[in-house]
Amino acid sequence: MTPTLADSTRGVSARVTQFTESVIREMTRLAAEYDAVNLAQGFPDFPAPDFIKEAAIQAIRDDINQYAVTWGDPLLRQALSAKYARWYGMEVTDANITVCCGSTEAMISTLIAVLNPGDETVIFEPFYENYGPDSILSGAVPRFVTVRQSADGWSFDRAELAAAFNLRTRAIIINTPNNPTGKVFTRAELEFIRDLCIQHDCLAITDEIYEHIIYDGRQHIPLATLDGMAERTITISGISKTFSVTGWRVGWALAPARLAGGIRKVHDFLTVGAPAPLQVAAAKAMDQGDEYCRQLSADYTARRQRVVPALQRAGFQCTAPEGAYYILTDVTPFLGMCGGEEFARWLVREVGVATVPGSSFYHDAALGAAQTRFCYSKTDPTLDAAMRKIAALSKR
Repeated sequence: MTPTLADSTRGVSARVTQFTESVIREMTRLAAEYDAVNLAQGFPDFPAPDFIKEAAIQAIRDDINQYAVTWGDPLLRQALSAKYARWYGMEVTDANITVCCGSTEAMISTLIAVLNPGDETVIFEPFYENYGPDSILSGAVPRFVTVRQSADGWSFDRAELAAAFNLRTRAIIINTPNNPTGKVFTRAELEFIRDLCIQHDCLAITDEIYEHIIYDGRQHIPLATLDGMAERTITISGISKTFSVTGWRVGWALAPARLAGGIRKVHDFLTVGAPAPLQVAAAKAMDQGDEYCRQLSADYTARRQRVVPALQRAGFQCTAPEGAYYILTDVTPFLGMCGGEEFARWLVREVGVATVPGSSFYHDAALGAAQTRFCYSKTDPTLDAAMRKIAALSKR
């Protein structure tokens, strides 16, 4: 019989067949199906701060309902310039900024704008699951360098990273603080990456969405602030994680002017623009939220302390993350209950806690088969309910 377009993946582009739908979002759907506590998807279950909500309400009352300037409302672009100068001493001009529909769109717009078919991207794994598909959708080939955990934390092998660069390397993607490991890249590590970028004349694309969630006196260092990197770094961030508004979809890409024009063009034809009233609210948050941002680390430190010891007592092998709000655990002690990749789905069905299987953070699923990721951007009652369920595992 002659195949038809209804058969399997016929009619779907070859690049789309190279990756699956988001496992993170799948786990949220399973959490709802089994009425489980959702520690899978990285969204808070507590309110956003009043000052950003009131700013959004006022913007809507002021009838800011139509398209903003495609690459961002002037108020937000001005606020971003001021924020990056205050926090990091960066000189960000209007020509460098593209406001997007969240950092997710900022990443794909950036990659489409700077990559050509056959180019290669270097991606640290475990990775946030969008980076590989984004590279493929842009026509590039992702190359992966594994970050491994030891008693001293998560680190990469410098020789392995250097070997991943070649004549086809166009960009390296760095996420710091990192999802899912919680790793915060040190100045020495960033300087090593900087030297490779300069040596191979390639770009660095940094996802810094968790920039204000960092622990134990560590410092977030934007790669763009290192000598020689301002002209070859694209910095991506947004308001989603900092201000607990993951559904608002306001993010940005800060790029050298020679690249920003391309990012703006891609963004224009992907989404036209981010929500206009929420951009105005984001501008107010940039202007008024410094003290709130400084308090974030303390707030999340308390949540981290609520969860990490409870997981360790239950038998999960893990260490306290350095930043962000995730814990990537080794679940080897539990693998007699089910297969590695199936553990997270077993956990949501049988225990009532949704996590994300570690396999979704690696290009080779087997590398993460003995891992699962917990998210703790939740209220104390939510975390306590989840940890009570998790504690029962030690009795099985």
